[in-house]
Amino acid sequence: MNYKKCINWLYSFEKFGIKLGLDRIKHICNKLGNPQNNYKIIHVGGTNGKGSVCRFLESALVNCGYNVGTYTSPHLQRFSERFVINKKEISEAEIEKLISKIKPIVDEMAIKNNSPTFFEIVTAMAFQLFKDKKVDFAIIEVGLGGRYDATNIVNPIVTIITNVTFEHQNILGDKIEDISFEKAGIIKKDIPTVTAGTGKALEVIKKTSLQKNSSITIIDNDSWNILSTGLDGQEIKINGFLKEYNLKTSMIGKHQAENAAITMATLEILQMNGIYITDDAINEAFEKTKNPGRMEIIGIKPMILLDGAHNVAGMNFLKTAIEENFVYENLIIIFGILKDKNIQDILDIIAPIADIIIATKSQSRRAFNPLLLNKMAGKKEVVVIEKIHDAIKYAKKIANHNDMICITGSLYTIGEARDYLL
Repeated sequence: MNYKKCINWLYSFEKFGIKLGLDRIKHICNKLGNPQNNYKIIHVGGTNGKGSVCRFLESALVNCGYNVGTYTSPHLQRFSERFVINKKEISEAEIEKLISKIKPIVDEMAIKNNSPTFFEIVTAMAFQLFKDKKVDFAIIEVGLGGRYDATNIVNPIVTIITNVTFEHQNILGDKIEDISFEKAGIIKKDIPTVTAGTGKALEVIKKTSLQKNSSITIIDNDSWNILSTGLDGQEIKINGFLKEYNLKTSMIGKHQAENAAITMATLEILQMNGIYITDDAINEAFEKTKNPGRMEIIGIKPMILLDGAHNVAGMNFLKTAIEENFVYENLIIIFGILKDKNIQDILDIIAPIADIIIATKSQSRRAFNPLLLNKMAGKKEVVVIEKIHDAIKYAKKIANHNDMICITGSLYTIGEARDYLL
């Protein structure tokens, strides 16, 4: 099959939705010879910050000369973004090759009425790719939850749970303790864990770590301190276990300081387990790493900011970052979100600081009808423009040089905005 047919075949499995469980991914990987057992794995779960931590870790390890594979989801603009080898996404030809290996297994499963989900197939592709590329390290991001996520058949050398806040309650549970239990399901026996969890979530993570005899490193507000900040980045002091670090990063916001501290704790654990990582490699990694679509400035006069804040915690991070790092005359929010999110709670966070809200809609089948947002924004002025590129055109038309346009609500919205703007 050519690339287009491969992608169409893959997306035909979206109709199976989300089916948590490990039996199907185990079956596929058994047929492939369990490729996930051929390299060292860092397993990254949690609610927010997973992508940034993955990118920081990837960059530091690549800078030290290691062959590194990184698997993240979802993608912003291209499906191939999910699979990265040494900071470069793979080619269409490589995707065709992977699907040619996996499709016969999936076809056999379909005949037996045991079709895997889209995410299970894509995860198996990542595992196989990293074996084919003979990576030294694979950085694997959890898709949803943890305990029954398709990535959770790996045997990592370190486990990360960035933080835990409310998300996917219809699947993971209505209580923070339930969500934490699912996310803590990636903790493995005798394998160290790093987390920035707090409150009841941290209690659950601690309990699971104790049961699994997993040593736990907790990142809290005493673990880091922002020394200086600006639109070009920030300087952070991190109080590591081995020593203090002064790091510069182009990523802005307090949440990125926390992500940097999580990353640094993980790198120290690797160092203490005999993995060679230099300070120069670490410094360069933090200074040069970017995470597209997360606090990404792609225009000035007017300022244009992209951030895929798609849950309550993420939107709180965005609001704080805007208030603490930007100066503007009027704030124009372009807002497009998925219908399975806590829309009212998310909108209630960002609407008070907005002067105008432009409600829009991504092409995702899960996108929320922007016409309904008009009644949810209180007394704020809401303009409904269904297509994202038209919403951006309108925002640019009404904005003056001192205004700020912030595009947010979902990663699907951000991806389409980047396609248009870049």
